[in-house]
Amino acid sequence: MEIGKLIFEAINLLGLIHEKTQSPEEKELLLAAAEALRFINTTGQQYEFEDYREDLGTEGPAQVIAAFATHQEAEAWLNNHPRPPHSAFVLIADEYHTVYYWRDRNLRRMPSTHAVEYYLEEMMRDGRPPPPVTTFDTREQARAWFYSLPERPSQAVIQLGGEPYLAAYHRNIDHLAFHPFSLFERFQEWRKTLDEKKETEEPEPRS
Repeated sequence: MEIGKLIFEAINLLGLIHEKTQSPEEKELLLAAAEALRFINTTGQQYEFEDYREDLGTEGPAQVIAAFATHQEAEAWLNNHPRPPHSAFVLIADEYHTVYYWRDRNLRRMPSTHAVEYYLEEMMRDGRPPPPVTTFDTREQARAWFYSLPERPSQAVIQLGGEPYLAAYHRNIDHLAFHPFSLFERFQEWRKTLDEKKETEEPEPRS
């Protein structure tokens, strides 16, 4: 179904459900959902929404809205942004960060997050990465191969410099990111250290 018609039909369906719903709380939620769809329409973001829905059906880590080579570039972008996003992912040197913006205080933050580590964990259910589809010595070689493909996949497991990597393609910003599976190993160590710290900080039960 064409995206404009899909949004129109979805708004109508939400309206019908809203009429039959008795709960004030549920009515408010349904109204918010309909207003979100109207917002997409009135701000001209139909095609962006369509692309987002298509990306949801593909494999790959969480979608990002921008990618930067350095923290300085990312900070400059965020500090100079007239209307910063809130709770969106960006990549800095292919590492995931979450953008936060509190409008009432004009507070802007961009802490790192473990979004890709959780995704790599899902890919390593059997304890090891999936077999690589091909091998490269450098990222430049891998990038040239990926962009030469007639249809670029959303992700591919490759061997890069002797290590397994996830090459993830973010179609919305035309960016190819490289995530080493060793990130998950460091993530496991971090979680173990965090758990041990919590155990030592827990007060002993009173006798």
